[in-house]
Amino acid sequence: MEDLPLAALTQVAAYFQALSEPTRLQILNLLRQQERKVGELAELCGFSIANISRHLSLLQQQGLVERESRGTSAYYRIADPAVYQLCDLVCGSIAQSNARAAKINAAFVQNR
Repeated sequence: MEDLPLAALTQVAAYFQALSEPTRLQILNLLRQQERKVGELAELCGFSIANISRHLSLLQQQGLVERESRGTSAYYRIADPAVYQLCDLVCGSIAQSNARAAKINAAFVQNR
């Protein structure tokens, strides 16, 4: 990100903002397995079709998913598989941080 102009940083921020909502991460995780219809994603996520459609629209705007119409159904799939590398990196970092915190907390319990 070094020396990026404000316009580019704004785009980067919008990309990360798309990833900042748990439901959208759940959708991406479900699409990691296979392409899915909106109704199927809504059912699996436990939200309304309208709610999931709004999330999918934002993910599509950021180039993370792509939509294909087949008959009366819309199917969504991952457009940029690199998003999973990013998510795996973040998840790994969080796991390491949690492991360090657990080790510190365990030391307090042992000293009681």
